[in-house]
Amino acid sequence: MKYFMKRLVFIAFAFSGLVACSSNDNKTLTKEAAKEETKTNETPIADHPDYAAGLALIAKSDCLSCHKVDAPLVGPPYREVANKYAIEAPGIIPKLAEKVIKGGTGVWGQVPMLAHPSISQADAETMIKYILLLKK
Repeated sequence: MKYFMKRLVFIAFAFSGLVACSSNDNKTLTKEAAKEETKTNETPIADHPDYAAGLALIAKSDCLSCHKVDAPLVGPPYREVANKYAIEAPGIIPKLAEKVIKGGTGVWGQVPMLAHPSISQADAETMIKYILLLKK
């Protein structure tokens, strides 16, 4: 019973975080901001073909309810995800896309990654490619 109560409190906390953070304020990252972030690269990430496509898919989804580019929210910031996994690309992309679709827990703490079964594998991979472009 004690385990059930802890789990119930955890789920209520996670749900309240989703509701509180469902603002649309951060749904777009301007092309100028992206260029500023990538001053050291030869080509600004906003000019990369995966950037616009991935950003558009993320903006249409509920991803920004739990994630921001540079600040932790319910889940890890996209930049931390990119810094952790970009070195493993392109091989890691299908695995991370499956994680988006199926959900999971444990990699970034005990807060679960909610499943997104309505997102196709191809769209999830495009979203992951966008996120990996944010590596610093």
